[in-house]
Amino acid sequence: MKLTFNGAAHEVTGSCHCLEACNKKIIVDCGMEQGRDIYVNEELPFPISQIDYVFLTHAHIDHSGMLPYLYKNGFRGSIFATKATTQLCRIMLKDSAHIQESEAEWKNRKNKRSDAEPVVPVYTIEDAENVLTYFVPCEYEKKIDIAPGIQIRMRDVGHLLGSASIEVWLTEAGHTKKIVFSGDIGNTNQPLIKDPSYVDDADYVVMESTYGNRSHDQGISLLDCKSELKQILKETLAAGGNLVIPCFAVGRTQEILYFLRQLKVDHELPEFEHTEVFVDSPLAVEATNIFMTNTQECFDEEAMALVRQGINPIRFPGLRLSVSVEESRAINEDPKPKVILSASGMCDAGRIRHHLKHNLWRPESTILFVGYQAEGSLGRKLLGGAKNIRLFGEEICVKARIARMTGISGHADREGLVRWVSHIAPKPTHVFVVHGEDTVTDSFASLLTTTYGINATAPYTGESWDLLSDQKIREGTREYVKKDYQPREGRMSDVYRKLFDAAQQLLAIVKKYREGANKDIRRFTEDIEKLCRRWDK
Repeated sequence: MKLTFNGAAHEVTGSCHCLEACNKKIIVDCGMEQGRDIYVNEELPFPISQIDYVFLTHAHIDHSGMLPYLYKNGFRGSIFATKATTQLCRIMLKDSAHIQESEAEWKNRKNKRSDAEPVVPVYTIEDAENVLTYFVPCEYEKKIDIAPGIQIRMRDVGHLLGSASIEVWLTEAGHTKKIVFSGDIGNTNQPLIKDPSYVDDADYVVMESTYGNRSHDQGISLLDCKSELKQILKETLAAGGNLVIPCFAVGRTQEILYFLRQLKVDHELPEFEHTEVFVDSPLAVEATNIFMTNTQECFDEEAMALVRQGINPIRFPGLRLSVSVEESRAINEDPKPKVILSASGMCDAGRIRHHLKHNLWRPESTILFVGYQAEGSLGRKLLGGAKNIRLFGEEICVKARIARMTGISGHADREGLVRWVSHIAPKPTHVFVVHGEDTVTDSFASLLTTTYGINATAPYTGESWDLLSDQKIREGTREYVKKDYQPREGRMSDVYRKLFDAAQQLLAIVKKYREGANKDIRRFTEDIEKLCRRWDK
């Protein structure tokens, strides 16, 4: 009974974990890396053609994007996912394949001029269409017998339509171990979809840590999010500019539409009454339709109340769905102020790059980020204050307002992650922290261990564990993608990491005193202030 970590080990994207048990070879998620690739990923511990099953947590490309590659290289097993995830993958994987083919075609035009070797796409649309035939749709909360000794159950984790944490029971030689793969854990009180559900028990947990080092503002409500969007929209329209929102086609696009509909139908912003909203993404258009076919299983009570009244919570007057290339081009030919939602969410591919080209240089326009931006992505660079951006071989001066909606997130923050894993009782034998930036995985694992008494580690790619004995049987590797890569400024040394972890522990103790006696709080405050004065050199 062996667990091996391959993708998203000390990195945020490219989730891929391998199980070997009951004479079966299993992969949990098979994602594509997005943004900067820091570490060289180890090869899978077995040939792709020998994979029996894939368990898929959700449809985001950083979890599902390499499934067509598996098919291309001999995989013919079964892929277990929720019904909504299966439906979303039918459009997302084909869209990803189209991007692979288009990028290869573009590179080959350049290579031909320089007599370079031709580039082969990672996979093709045909590969994507073929792998889709191996999906097995699953219901939430239903225990499924996969093979002798192997059972799974999908639990709604509130991150994306159809997203799940996956409970896996493995029985070998009379011994049963339960492993829970968290997938991406959702934030609470999101528009449209349900809050994450909790797992009661587990021997082992493999959990994400995207926001393991930060806290969302718990005082921000959905009303606050709408108000923030309203203010940004008001200021942009008053300036005569466009509001450009780089949006993940699945999930975030629909959430923003939910807020925009409220602003429209409630007549909260007179200047927005006759402003057109463009969803410029064939993928987002299809995904929006899929959202409305999964209301009963996935929508929260507020969204369902609208559905019961015959109201579509993500459609409204002035909404324009752009599918064709001609429709997309026409958006930027129209001088009237408008709202443009387009993919990709990190600005690394897709139609959003064309809209950035037409708007980044305009001081009256606003680029509004509403989701996570991976290190190395164009979105991260813009949020970091980049003054110039190169797009389509052209240098673009950044004069537009760059804004971020702070109150909306599809990921649980540090407190949400702790709350999710702390619900498991008794405490798991071992928690493996993955899917986070390099230093975040370590700091969050340390927080779980030192503050909450949960045995946690952050594995590197290639690391393997024997689940019967809880023993590491193979060390992971830490080879940088570029041999001359130097860790970015701010990457923690081991000594500084200990200091950082101690500070995290102190913060956790401070939060425990929220309801404490005033005299104790005053004494504690004085001690911290003395410490700060001593070391603030």
